Amino acid sequence: MTSAERKIHPTAIVDPAAEIGSGVEIGPYCVIGPDVVLGDGCRLKSHVVVEGRTRIGAGTEIFPFASIGHIPQDLKYGGEPSELHIGARNVIREHVTMNPGTEGGGMLTKVGDGCLFMASSHVAHDCHVGDNVILANNATLAGHVTVGEFAILGGLSAVRQFCRIGKHAMVGGLTGVENDVIPFGLVMGDRARLSGLNLIGLKRRGYTPEQISELRKAYRLLFADEGTFQERVDEVAREYKDHDAVAEIVDFIRATSSRGAICQPSKD
Repeated sequence: MTSAERKIHPTAIVDPAAEIGSGVEIGPYCVIGPDVVLGDGCRLKSHVVVEGRTRIGAGTEIFPFASIGHIPQDLKYGGEPSELHIGARNVIREHVTMNPGTEGGGMLTKVGDGCLFMASSHVAHDCHVGDNVILANNATLAGHVTVGEFAILGGLSAVRQFCRIGKHAMVGGLTGVENDVIPFGLVMGDRARLSGLNLIGLKRRGYTPEQISELRKAYRLLFADEGTFQERVDEVAREYKDHDAVAEIVDFIRATSSRGAICQPSKD
């Protein structure tokens, strides 16, 4: 690869052992460590630091003062050779921080494709973030969090370690999430409570009015007052066994989790 195929500012410090793809742009005062892999067409604006065993996919854009791949903020971390994998076409804005995994969490933090991480958002060790996820300004994920595709976390929200955020879910701004958020769910409040379904997100993703109507019926049944929660889950599973989106909610609730799903809708 010739230097003409890349644009590396003379003030940038790029370790010779780093793997730099074609068409990569590295701006002023960036620092790239020896175990870093930058895919084709990545653009680092300025003052970006990428360290550790970090892989960044093609076309990802990183803005000033982002810190990517430095050791986890976990006192149990003992220098193990864990990794951070970031997919393609992500936008990582100013002051974003992302850390690699730990021995206690599978040794890998993974971010999918097409995500937007707004300023000062944080992805901690051993998190797994799906495709097309949005973290608004100052949204933070503690360690071992899983976020499904197309989920959105509002500004200044915080997700407790080991929680799961289902696909297409929406976490409101200033919300503290202490338990799992079901797929398609909308949660908000000082301590997150269900406020219904993420209807705007469903419409944007192309779900039909008929699909949304069935989801709403299943939601009302799932969080009705009659019977136990487990009885209602079983009833929804039987009644909507041929509805894929509802089945995803049921499977999510039934999956093994240390946190358990948020199952108390807001009464406001």
